[in-house]
Amino acid sequence: MEADIHSLFEKVIIVGGGAIGTALANALAYNEKVETVLYSIEPEVIEEINTRRHNTKYFPGVRLMQGFVAMGDIEVLREADVVFMAVPSVVVVDFIRKNAALISKGATVVNLAKGFGPEGRTISEVLMEEFSFPVAAMKGPSFARELIQGSPTGFTIGCSQPGLWHSFEYLFGPTPVYLDFSKDVLGVELLSILKNIYAIAVGIMDAQFNTANLRFLFLTRAMAEMREVMLLFGGKKPTLFKYCGFGDFGLTALNDLSRNRTLGLLIGKGFFNEQISEKVLLEGKIAVNIFCEHLAHKGRLSDFPILEGLNGIFNSNLDRTVFARKILSK
Repeated sequence: MEADIHSLFEKVIIVGGGAIGTALANALAYNEKVETVLYSIEPEVIEEINTRRHNTKYFPGVRLMQGFVAMGDIEVLREADVVFMAVPSVVVVDFIRKNAALISKGATVVNLAKGFGPEGRTISEVLMEEFSFPVAAMKGPSFARELIQGSPTGFTIGCSQPGLWHSFEYLFGPTPVYLDFSKDVLGVELLSILKNIYAIAVGIMDAQFNTANLRFLFLTRAMAEMREVMLLFGGKKPTLFKYCGFGDFGLTALNDLSRNRTLGLLIGKGFFNEQISEKVLLEGKIAVNIFCEHLAHKGRLSDFPILEGLNGIFNSNLDRTVFARKILSK
């Protein structure tokens, strides 16, 4: 199949006209050698991008670059050399299943979503098992608000076919996006999920103590536990120190723009309740349940006190102060 893979990415389709999809399209507009199309199901977003160079629903006050167009015709997938999936994790697999016939066998599908797919498996696992086209994962410390302003932003490309790495370098070379690479697609996916979980825990501890000493004591423990979970589930050691690992965890755990850190701060201050949890996108909370079910089945849950404590908070009303005491007593 390697011979059928497009040697360079010259026609790019980004599926999803939300924050990260729009920011990525805007970044790719720096590359005048590629044609970038942003596919959206929101007619008002398409019209505003094409006529006014704005997407005020997601980026009020930001003027977009000229080097991409928005479209609502799904048939545009037929023209793609590479398809970036910039939609929520719960949507990715169903979208590809529904539209796989439109995607060339030589095109590459790139998952940007940070969350589990069906049946508690990573999205890339499912796509690589079900489809013949190349699949990659692209993750890193990337607030869309900063990327769309042209801030240099790092991503890890997880792709088991190193022959494609040059195509990604060609695509992003003139843009504000900086890349590193890994053949450990599973590890890249796992870390993008784990960092949300452990960012919640960092927020809980910061809300209660707010001291530099404790913050970095706990951050060290969280990194160590995250590493062990990743290895247990099949990831590789070096992946932790790619953009998708240390970088993305640091961004999500220590920056107050992070919704998962914000959730942790709410819990740590005693404001968490079911109404709040329903209003915030909590892929981290969902992931806690998936990881803990697997670890409990292996008889290993008690070896991971942070995960075990978060499981108690979400499912057994464990008090936040008890959580902190248990963590610090380990």
